[in-house]
This record gives sequence, C-alpha cells and structure tokens, in this order.
Amino acid sequence: MNKAIKIGYLGLFFLWNVCFIESLAQSSTKALVKDLKDITDIMVYDVTSPVAAARYYAYITLVSYECLSAYQPTQYQSFLPLINEPLSIKLEVRPIFSNPSLAYRYALLYAANKILPSGSKLLPQVKKLELELKPIEIKYVHHIASTILDYSKTDGFLQLNNLKKYTPKRGAGYWQPTQPAFMAPIEPNWNSIRTFFLSKSDQFLTQPPVAFDMNPQSEFYRLTKEVKNVVEENNPVNNEIAAFWDCNPYAISQIGHLEFGLKKISPGGHWMGIAGIASIRSKMTIENALFSHTLLALSLHDAFVACWDEKYRSNRIRPETVINTYLDKRWTPILQTPPFPEYVSGHSVISTTSAEILTLLFGDNFKFRDNTEKEFGLRTRGYKSFRQAAEEACISRFYGGIHFMDAIDQGVWQGKKVANLIINKTQHLLN
Repeated sequence: MNKAIKIGYLGLFFLWNVCFIESLAQSSTKALVKDLKDITDIMVYDVTSPVAAARYYAYITLVSYECLSAYQPTQYQSFLPLINEPLSIKLEVRPIFSNPSLAYRYALLYAANKILPSGSKLLPQVKKLELELKPIEIKYVHHIASTILDYSKTDGFLQLNNLKKYTPKRGAGYWQPTQPAFMAPIEPNWNSIRTFFLSKSDQFLTQPPVAFDMNPQSEFYRLTKEVKNVVEENNPVNNEIAAFWDCNPYAISQIGHLEFGLKKISPGGHWMGIAGIASIRSKMTIENALFSHTLLALSLHDAFVACWDEKYRSNRIRPETVINTYLDKRWTPILQTPPFPEYVSGHSVISTTSAEILTLLFGDNFKFRDNTEKEFGLRTRGYKSFRQAAEEACISRFYGGIHFMDAIDQGVWQGKKVANLIINKTQHLLN
C-alpha cells in the first residue's frame, strides 16, 4: 500500500471518528431535551401554574447542572455562589462519572421525580438510568439533589397557603374574575417567593398603568377601544399568532352546563421548548445545553416573580370586564382571559427575558422553526431570531384581546431589565 493510500485511509478513519463522536454528543443532547419535554408533559398533566412551572424548571435544571459543575468545576462554574442566600455543596471528593451524560440526565429526572406533584410518573425512567450508573455515582447525585431541593423548601413556596387570603378589590378599574369559570386569582402572594438573582421582587418597578377612566376622551378609553377593535377585525393572521402563543394552562371549554379543562403548556414551558430546539439545531454538547437550559430556567423564575409583584400591586381590570361592563356585554376576546390581574403582561416580561438570554447563548439572527405547540394542533412557525419570536409573543396578547398595550410595552421594559441584570451577574460563566 503506497503512502498516499495510507494517508487517505487515515484521513477517512479520522473523519469517521469525528463524525461518530459528534453523533454521540448530539444523541446525548437530544436525550436531555426529550427528558425536559417529558418533565413539561408532567406539568401539563398537573395543570401547573405558569409561575410554579418556572420555579420547578429552575430547581430541576439546577440540580442537574450542579452535578456537571461538581464533575467539571473549571469548565462549568457553579451558579450557587451567585444566587441569593448562596448555597454550597460539601463533597468529600470530586465526583467521577463513568458516563457523565447519563448522570446528568439521571439527576434531572430524579429531581423532577422528587419535586413535581406527579413526579412519580417519571420513576420508570429514573430506575432505568439508575441501572446504568455505579452506586457511588448515584450517591453523589442524590447528595447534590437533596442539598438543592432542601434549599428550595426555604424559598417561601411551602408557606404560600399560610399567607393572607387575597380578596379582589372593589371599585371600578380593579380586576375581577372572568368567565367562563370565574376562577380565583392565581398565586397572589408569589412576590414573597425568593428570587435567584433579583435583590427583591420590586427591583424593577414599571410605570403605573394608565388610570381607569371611561371618558371617551381619556387615554384608558383609547386603549380599551384599541383592544375591542383589533378583536372585531377578526384578522386570521393575528388570530393565528394569538392562538400559537396562548399557553394558558387554565383554559376551559364549556358545552351547555358542562365544563372541560383544556390542558396546555405554560409560557415558560414554551420557551424551554425553544431552548431545546436551539440546542439541537446548533449541535450543542449536552454540557452546554444543560447550562443554557439552567440559565434560562433561573431567569424565567425571577422574571415571573417581578411580573407577579406588579400584577397584584396594580390589580388592574381585564379588557373583557371593561368592554362587557361599559361598551358591549356580548363581546368576547379571541383568547380566554387568564385568572389574574392584567398589568403587566406576563408573556411580555418572560418572553423578553427569554429572548435576551437565548440571544446571549446562541447569538442574534438565530433562525429556527418553533414546533412547540404542534402537539396542541397548531402549525409550526418560523423566526429569524429569538427577539422576533418574543415580539410576536408580546403582541399576541393584544391580538387575543386579553391585554392593553401599555401592559405589553411595560412588560417588555421589565423583561429587559431582569435579563440584563442576570446577564451581568452570570456572563463570566460563559468564558
């Protein structure tokens, strides 16, 4: 065999080896994304509130990431010294994982099994992965998980039911329950939950909402007519955008005297799904995908706390209630009105925060197709960037008839503030 042929064979072998390694890395990332999708499905099954879902994602991904950080502390620095009430995990020796990808996936599913109300549904997957790990590796994962999950029990979540019961304020301009189910408000005391990076829930106070005033010359009246008119236009494009970004876990379908719950993904779950799409499309390693999902989840949690703080401060009335009371008692929005005050728009806050975080991680002008809502009967949508997707998510609430425009504009402002603070605190972890 001459020298040229030998070099050719060596080149082919090297290329095959590189492709094989890349294929293994991709399969691990896809498996992680699939695990997160299974976790999302459990939350959908549980009808988990948007704010609680973000909290669950944060602690579940944090457990898995900190296993990675303990194994590779130089390359993947811990989040724990950076968060409020910093946490340390005491390990006698640095863990060694014979199959790190399986260990990270095991940690993710194990944490979800422990913290989610219906987490036991994941037990078969947990047990299957457990069979492929050594007892000492399982011990390390359990120790890290128990430390972080014990920490989660001190964030105020378990005390929510003991706090003062919320009663809607009386008077014009304040939020009231809406049809069809007239549900009680969701998590009115969520601003008492500990954040990860924000120093306090009201760190980024928005401008106060436009004052309630049904004088035809007032700014509030103009905002109200604006919502009424866009819904009555019945624009198919706008309606499709509204439906795609609905993400209402509390949607109710009413047939006669019967009501049926329509289980849907949460807004945070939608953005976690987008992070999975981006991780696979960019051929990320499981380590980088895990970092990306964890940073996004922690950011979602803080963004929701900030948003909910304002919602129950302003207690602003929903467009549906205003229009039915003062303009047209038969008017209905395109989307079902969620059961909590209007100002600010939650989608606007968390979508803006998510887009800024994902742009940091994957770059601007990252094209992708979002098929997150396909299982709910909605068509895939394409975007030129995360920011474009977020802009559409924000305006979808206006198209859907459930938000005034000032709530959307100020939600975008707050979302950017939350994201920028978190980016400043964590950007050195990317180096």
